[in-house]
Amino acid sequence: MRYILTFLLLFSTFVLCGQRAERLPFLQPADTLNKWRFWGSAATGTLIYTGTMIGLNEIWYAEFERSSFQFFNDLGEWEDMDKWGHLTTAYVEANWVYKGARWTGLEDRKSIWLGVALGSLFQASIETLDGFSAKWGFSIPDIAYNTAGVSLFAAQQLAWNEQRILMKVSAHYKTYPDTEVQSVSGSQTSSLRNRANALYGRHYAERFFKDYNAQTIWASVNPRSFMKKESSRIPSWLNIAVGYGAENMYGGFANEWNENDVFYKLEGDEYKRYRQFYLSLDIDMTRIKTKSPFLKTVFNIINVIKIPAPTLEINTLGQVRFHPIYF
Repeated sequence: MRYILTFLLLFSTFVLCGQRAERLPFLQPADTLNKWRFWGSAATGTLIYTGTMIGLNEIWYAEFERSSFQFFNDLGEWEDMDKWGHLTTAYVEANWVYKGARWTGLEDRKSIWLGVALGSLFQASIETLDGFSAKWGFSIPDIAYNTAGVSLFAAQQLAWNEQRILMKVSAHYKTYPDTEVQSVSGSQTSSLRNRANALYGRHYAERFFKDYNAQTIWASVNPRSFMKKESSRIPSWLNIAVGYGAENMYGGFANEWNENDVFYKLEGDEYKRYRQFYLSLDIDMTRIKTKSPFLKTVFNIINVIKIPAPTLEINTLGQVRFHPIYF
């Protein structure tokens, strides 16, 4: 998921910028607008955004055939794992921009709308690059899920002044079998492992972002925040997470592909594509009490990752599974 890189780079905007006008600890948010922080963040963010777009265009998109601007309806591709990834990425971008803006001392409402604007801008920019690629195209469903992501952030911040429902991601390293696959013509052979390596990469870091079979998208809900805090014994940091995933995907819409101009197709029920729904426990790291600004920053960064925990799975094959530990 190449769009994940955008929010990783975006967060560094606020890490790279300091302040000069006040003797304020670097990680401590300013109570009022700190112009050095604000304009430093704006300048650094502009440079990072420009560099990211140029880099993606020259390094990633240059490898694929270009075209005139086109639209592409990819709803249902990858069993919609890509769509939920868009929603999660846009949500996280808006949330991180908001927190970075609050760190500069920008007032709350302006910080919310800045998060919405920049989260939308980053995602729309990548979608525009897709629009000029012959392999993809500008996807209205992608934009819809991006909008849903920033809206989820803004609605919670405006209604509750906090995020009670967090969007998170988890991924495990999946080992693919070296099962032989015969071409449709019957003249060539490949393997599931070769196909997975070509699609998703070979190393965990690459697989984490690209392997839709191994990813799970989570909505992590904090029950305590909906209760009267003085009467609840539920820890403030304990969340209940609902997850979505899919399995047996070796192609976008179907398990068929071209490899070295040879056509392959998986048939039968052995590798039938299916969707997975999960129920698990999670931790909202930002609700762990600490006086350390450093730890608060670390908790905010890693809070996009769902922690491993016992998990119940129900899938569209009609199966119910219990995972003692699932990530």
